[in-house]
Amino acid sequence: MSQLYHRAYKILEVEVDKCAQADLVGEVGKKIVMKRLDKLRFQSGEPLKAEELSNTVKDQFPNFSDKAIEKAAKVNKPSGSWSLIAWAPAALLGMAGIVWVANLPYPMIRKPVSRVAPIILLPSYINMDHNYREAIANIEQADQLINKATSSADINLGTQKVASAQKHLDELPVWFLGYYPQRYCTFFSCSWKFTLDEFETARKQVGRMEAKVFQEKNAQTFLTEAEQAIASAKQQYLEATTSTEKQQAIANWQTGIDKLAQIPPTTVAKKMAEPQLAAAKRDFQKEVGLADDGTISSTFIEVAKKIGLQASKASQNGPHPEQRWQVIVGFWEQAIDQLQKISADNPSYLAAQTKIGEYQLKLANVKMRLQAERESGTAFKQGKDLIADWRKSVVDNSDRDLLASKLQEIINQLENVKPGTTFYQEAQELLKFAKNKQKNL
Repeated sequence: MSQLYHRAYKILEVEVDKCAQADLVGEVGKKIVMKRLDKLRFQSGEPLKAEELSNTVKDQFPNFSDKAIEKAAKVNKPSGSWSLIAWAPAALLGMAGIVWVANLPYPMIRKPVSRVAPIILLPSYINMDHNYREAIANIEQADQLINKATSSADINLGTQKVASAQKHLDELPVWFLGYYPQRYCTFFSCSWKFTLDEFETARKQVGRMEAKVFQEKNAQTFLTEAEQAIASAKQQYLEATTSTEKQQAIANWQTGIDKLAQIPPTTVAKKMAEPQLAAAKRDFQKEVGLADDGTISSTFIEVAKKIGLQASKASQNGPHPEQRWQVIVGFWEQAIDQLQKISADNPSYLAAQTKIGEYQLKLANVKMRLQAERESGTAFKQGKDLIADWRKSVVDNSDRDLLASKLQEIINQLENVKPGTTFYQEAQELLKFAKNKQKNL
């Protein structure tokens, strides 16, 4: 707020000019007085009254008109339109700040606002409605594309829809879902229930589709590798000039056919692979079927060795997740199947049986690792669930015996996680946490 406003300044300026013309030292006094008035225009404070204006001018011009001073004092205030213009931006900014604070995701702020002025929360409700509808739409589209896919293009587009659905779900305020959803429905006519259960169901559905996409992409990789292996082996077989080169080509060809057969049966890639597998087997039989028993048995053994080598490499640098152990089990089973194709009257039968014994031992070991990974995963998940339950009990219950009992149950469960599994390291950290809490009780 200025001490001297424009209208008052102009009245005083006119009177100063009159006094300066009538006074012998008028110009000097005028400069002094006008300098004072200019300073007051830009100086914040209460608007000057008549007495203060008089003191400002009369030391230089004793005959300064009292009437002019009174008139200037009367108009020395902000005009109505100028006040509105000056304060409007500040008022708008203040209101915007209030709306922004009210729409923050904190129940202690929103609850009182929702009772007395729920319309202020409209921006966040609109945002919730947009993200909810986009999430549901993308989930439905992803479900259609992924679970009823007919090609890899469907899977790729479904992957994008899953990512979009996950993004919109992340924008939904979980704190609100189980807190005050009826307020939402007062602004948006909703036939669905905007609840935590629905949110969790959508999350789980997205999680399942992400897992499905992962499986489908792996299957597509298997299909591509198998197709390339078969095409390369065919060309190698046609260009082979020696028996060794032909045997190598036959082994590679058989490996490619086996890869086609290993594609998971519930995937789109498997549907695409089935006619290719039949054609590959037909071509293989047509081109290679005339080879003598010795050549065929050597081929089977070579193929088995190559698959066994793949299994051995895949087993290295553990621990591995359950899905990888399943793939390794499949490798060893394929290698054994190749060796079992050699009949008892074949000269290579004894060598094949010896190799079968070796591979069966490795297969049994891998199956044990797979079982340990599964059991450890189950134990680890149950242990984490028990810890979450224990944390709630700490807040809601002060019974030391009950808390100690729950901690012991957590410890027992986490100790079931076996060494050499992917869950072991994290389980040990949780186990240490539980034991420390048990000591402190």
